[in-house]
Amino acid sequence: MIPSTPLARRSKTLSASLGLGEKLFASSEERRFADAIEVGLEKVEEGLLREVSFADDMADVTSRYLLEAGGKRIRPVLTLLTAQLGDGAIDDVITAAQAVEITHLASLYHDDVMDEAEMRRGVPSAQSVWGNSVAILTGDLLFARASKLVASLGERAIKLQADTFERLCLGQLHETLGPRPGDDPVEHYLQVLADKTGSLIAAAAQMGVIFSNACDEYAEPVVAFGEKIGVAFQLVDDVIDLSEPDAETGKPQGTDLRSGVATLPLLYLRREALTDPAAAALLERIERTVGEAEGVDGANGEPDPIREAEFAAAVAELRAHPVTERTYDEARRWADDAVAGLASLPAGPVKKALTKFAEAVVDRSR
Repeated sequence: MIPSTPLARRSKTLSASLGLGEKLFASSEERRFADAIEVGLEKVEEGLLREVSFADDMADVTSRYLLEAGGKRIRPVLTLLTAQLGDGAIDDVITAAQAVEITHLASLYHDDVMDEAEMRRGVPSAQSVWGNSVAILTGDLLFARASKLVASLGERAIKLQADTFERLCLGQLHETLGPRPGDDPVEHYLQVLADKTGSLIAAAAQMGVIFSNACDEYAEPVVAFGEKIGVAFQLVDDVIDLSEPDAETGKPQGTDLRSGVATLPLLYLRREALTDPAAAALLERIERTVGEAEGVDGANGEPDPIREAEFAAAVAELRAHPVTERTYDEARRWADDAVAGLASLPAGPVKKALTKFAEAVVDRSR
């Protein structure tokens, strides 16, 4: 049975999409700026619904599934934001914003297969509904649709999309294989985040500059901003993963740990465990309870409540450990570096919004 999902559950305002307060757009000039992006975002949304529709009934259902489940549309909003450095949300900018969101959407189908995720955007993941093969093929269909949109923008867009897609794949490959002997696991992990998340956010910001005919000199700072804020975003997700279950996403506490993903708090704990007996003991409890929670079922095939309680206690202990605060500090450092790189952009609502967005990214775990 196909679960029903409400249409267009995305955040309805620019402020909500970026996690910003309405006070950011207090002046009349800033409100006009925000309103222009809101109009552009509505055009993007209309195009998304059109572009992920297929004549084939099954393909139409599976491809629209996660789009209709929601999302904040952060990447197209960044495209629309940086476009305000040029001619604004003209037709090519709208097309670019749609292409980058469909690329992101496609990657979610593949990610959920790789991670064996059960939930996405508050609904059962596509692979848990239709199986791995259908989820992978749906992702492929969406990548094809994104490529058609990008092709209409010309050779520069095609190359940017290809380079970004290559980094998305390399990031997933390196995450799957893990660090090689002699590699620093933390540096390896940060590079995975830059490839899997930062590259597409950077491309979204760059497309806004390119296709709004803004000055070429603006491209470098927004690309650097996008990549660094993408890393910060994922590091904050590492902290959130150790928190109480999220009502919006439906992800239970410790989802990444349960899936075998070595997030930054765990990598830091492994470092400390080499010299700190208390850290070593906590690491042993985490690894043991992860295995037990995965491998032991209670009555009626449900997870054993005792094992689950032990796992939850270990996750909570990791959440309270200093390594998690260090992870948050690292996220703050990446966000601060992202903002510092905007120094060459002209003062105004674009720079202000990007700065506030960076702050909002790291405040999500607070």
